[in-house]
Amino acid sequence: MNSLGRIFRITIFGESHGKQIGITIDGCPPGIGVAEDDFIADLNRRKPGQFGTTARTEEDIPNIVSGIYNGFTTGTPITILFENKNTNSKDYSNIEHYRPGHADFTASCKYLNYNDIRGGGHFSGRLTTGLVAAGVIAKKIIPKINIISKIIEIGGQKQWEEILATTIKSSDSIGGLIECTIQNVPIAMGEPFFDSVESVLAHAIFSIPAVKGIEFGSGFESAKMKGSEHNDIYIDKTGKTLTNNAGGINGGLTNGNDIIFRVAIKPTPSIFKTQQTYNFKLDKITNLEIHGRHDSCIALRIPVVIEAVTAVVMADFFLQR
Repeated sequence: MNSLGRIFRITIFGESHGKQIGITIDGCPPGIGVAEDDFIADLNRRKPGQFGTTARTEEDIPNIVSGIYNGFTTGTPITILFENKNTNSKDYSNIEHYRPGHADFTASCKYLNYNDIRGGGHFSGRLTTGLVAAGVIAKKIIPKINIISKIIEIGGQKQWEEILATTIKSSDSIGGLIECTIQNVPIAMGEPFFDSVESVLAHAIFSIPAVKGIEFGSGFESAKMKGSEHNDIYIDKTGKTLTNNAGGINGGLTNGNDIIFRVAIKPTPSIFKTQQTYNFKLDKITNLEIHGRHDSCIALRIPVVIEAVTAVVMADFFLQR
C-alpha cells in the first residue's frame, strides 16, 4: 500500500509527470499552527540547483486543500498538493527498454503495463516532495526533538568535489552516505521486536527511492568488536553512556542518548553513458541511450527527506505514548 504510520499516518500519491503529486496526513492533533511559509525552508533544501543535480525545477508551492482552518490544524485529514509544471514527457515517448536500475520492469509486471512510465511515474523521487511536507508538520508535534541529517561521503570520499566533477564529466552517476542524528529523545519510546525504533525507522527510510542500506550506532562495525568494546557504559543516573555503539536504542526502545544512523544512497540509475541491455520490443540486446534531466548524485538532495521521514516516525511514536 501507499500509507505509513499507526496514529500519525501518511498516504502518498501522484506520478512524476502527472498533473499533481501530494500527501495526505491523518491523525494530526488539532490546534497546531501551520502556514504555507512553514514549508519553504525544507522544500528549498530538497530542490535541485547545486552542482550535480537535475535541471528540472518546480515551484513546489504547497496547496493545502484540507485539514487546516484559520491557520491551525483541525484534527481531520490534511491534504497537500504540488503541481508538476516543468515536465518533458517526450523524453519517455519511445521507450523500448526497461531501464537498468529502475522500477520499469517490476512496475510493468505488477500493474500489467498500465503504469505511468514518464519520469519513473509513481516510483520517482519527485514524490519525496510530499514526504518533506509531511515532515514539516511532524516536526511541529515533536518540537523538542531535534533531527539533523548531513552528507558524510560521496563515492566513498569525505572530500567529494573532485570525484563528483569527474563522474559528471564521464556521463555517469555516483552514490553517497548520509548520517542522521536525533537529539533530545525521550526515554522508552518504541516497542520490542516488530515495532522497535530501528524496525520502524528502517521501514520508513527504505521508502525513500535510492536507499540501499541503513545502520544504527556502530552498525556493521559491531561484527568486528568484542562485547567489552561494544557495551555502552552508563555514566550517570539519566542513562547517559560513555559511548553510543547502540545508536541510542536498546531492546527496540530509545535510551535517552542521541539516535544515530547512517543511510547508503545508490547512484542514480539514469545515466547518459550508452548501456547494452535487453530490448524487450526487438527481443535482443541493443544499445540504450537515456535522455532527459537527471541527478548525477541524488544523495545531494536526500538529507532533508531523511529528516522528514524520521520526523514522521518519531511523531507517530510520540502520539502512541
